[in-house]
Amino acid sequence: MTFARKIWKLLVGVKDALALIFLLLFFALLYAALASRPAPGRIVDGALLLDLNGSIVEEKSKVDPLGLLVSAEAPSGEYQARDVERALRLAAGDSRIKAVVLDMSRFLGGGMVHIEEIGKALDAVRKAGKPVLTFANAYADDGVQLASHASEVWVDPMGGAFVAGPGGNQVYFKGLLDRFKVNAHVYRAGTYKSFVEPYLRSDMSPAAREAYQDIYGALWNGYKADIARARPKARLDQMTGDPVAWSRASGGDFAEGAKAAGLVDRIGDRTEFQNRVAEIAGKNDAAKGSGDLPYKANRLAAWLAANPEKGEGAKIGVVTVAGEIVDGDAGPGKAGGDRIADLLDENIDQGFKALVVRVDSPGGSAMAAERIRRAIDRYKARKIPIVVSMGNMAASGGYWVSTPGQQVFALPETITGSIGVFAVIPSFEKTLGDYGVTSDGVKTTALSGQPDILGGFSPEVEGMLQASIENTYRKFVGLSAAARRMTPEKLDSVAQGRVWPGQEAQRIGLVDKIGGLDAALAEAARIGGVGNGKWQAVHLKEDADSFSKFLDGLTSDSASESTAAFDFASFVALRRQQQFARVAEQVGGMFTARGAQAYCLECPVLPGRSQPATVKQLSVLERLARFFSET
Repeated sequence: MTFARKIWKLLVGVKDALALIFLLLFFALLYAALASRPAPGRIVDGALLLDLNGSIVEEKSKVDPLGLLVSAEAPSGEYQARDVERALRLAAGDSRIKAVVLDMSRFLGGGMVHIEEIGKALDAVRKAGKPVLTFANAYADDGVQLASHASEVWVDPMGGAFVAGPGGNQVYFKGLLDRFKVNAHVYRAGTYKSFVEPYLRSDMSPAAREAYQDIYGALWNGYKADIARARPKARLDQMTGDPVAWSRASGGDFAEGAKAAGLVDRIGDRTEFQNRVAEIAGKNDAAKGSGDLPYKANRLAAWLAANPEKGEGAKIGVVTVAGEIVDGDAGPGKAGGDRIADLLDENIDQGFKALVVRVDSPGGSAMAAERIRRAIDRYKARKIPIVVSMGNMAASGGYWVSTPGQQVFALPETITGSIGVFAVIPSFEKTLGDYGVTSDGVKTTALSGQPDILGGFSPEVEGMLQASIENTYRKFVGLSAAARRMTPEKLDSVAQGRVWPGQEAQRIGLVDKIGGLDAALAEAARIGGVGNGKWQAVHLKEDADSFSKFLDGLTSDSASESTAAFDFASFVALRRQQQFARVAEQVGGMFTARGAQAYCLECPVLPGRSQPATVKQLSVLERLARFFSET
């Protein structure tokens, strides 16, 4: 019987190996075919189609080969905000583009700063006399805001538009930790540093509530103001003031309710929408199958490829710090301290007249943030001016890396500040004690065997850890105070881990000017001595190999129409999924090996490409994929 089992395992192994070989051969042939394709096809007279099947981000994540191979479906797409904005502004001035079309059936959203900037680009298209049309089965908050800038907003008869507004409940774990007698050792510096509150409390502290009310109030006011500017006749208050009465007024028909509120213009299915676009952009006579668009259209990737950036003149470097700041080489999509520092060091001799640091991060590792800051400081030591441009958020570690800036730009909806530090380490001596597990041993010093997560922390190590966090906070305050030309005492009064919206941050001196990336680049050119001469923005990035480009192409801007779409129930399910993911992240954060953290809990979670969970037992295919991804 044992021999038979061994034979069976051998046969299964041969089967897996053959399947792997055929799969790799398929990918190799597909890759060769795509790599040998000619340059993107010519641009046709018609529409510019933005099929936003995913989220708008500051920086696209690196595609994980392992995750792509083992996942049951491709990860959601990501679209760089500056690419979308540039595509729209090009379309506004190009006579070949008759209209702009946004398919938002699977749009996952983006940060408010990005949505507003893209909205302005849509306004420029309309100002050029070209219609902007959007379609979705259902629109949620970010989708409603973006679609409000369109001249025609279409929704499926079975869909609608739904606005929840920023905010919601946080999950607190103190009761759970107490029940299982887990001792959460929390070390922090900053009254408003609320990241650790879920481990210490069962509810929100008054200080945290005050900070949340200020930041979410500013975001909500900015959201309503943007929609009011784009659609003066929209009555958002009908939906948000009394959603039950609003839904009953339309008999539960959310599409009709959205139209009555002025958030939607026309109700029709995808076919009716596409026929309407064909009236404006021209009918696609070459359409043959169900996957072909019935109207003439240029997709985003092809449009950008046909309009490459042609910079000339003096060079202004731009380095992007986007996502959670972590130690090591992580990213893009996460701000790996070593990766970004190396990127800066490798380009320091490029002759930049100035450097713009584009930050869109809630923070993270204090050590990684300091690694990036020091690399930026090396530019400053060479007399290269530094300008900071804050995106959706530049909080905690995101503010740390901003301190070298001679001029700091933010937008009214930017979340910044959160100057505070914390660390969380659990221990289980009480939990084990309930099961009769104790610890004992011989120590040569008070620190022998410490920190001991099974036997408990000694008072000495507790004091040392708190002292370390306080020292990191003093460094943070000192760096920020020197950058903002304040005394440490003055800076400390607006620090304490508190977050601030951009307008308030300017008032209290944490930022200098209100403006976006374009304003920051113009200021960098000015203080870099360019004068009236020409200049170009050079974004620092690693050269992507052909295989990475191939993988990225599989996950975004597909030429085929997406068959799945979101309705109201899908949005509810998605919100639940995001909430569970945030809770899992908070629980995992307590048990992850991390040092001092400068992280902003109040910062909204921006949508992005989800990462697959780590698997303990890998198949042959998974092992080979991991080998290729790590070599």
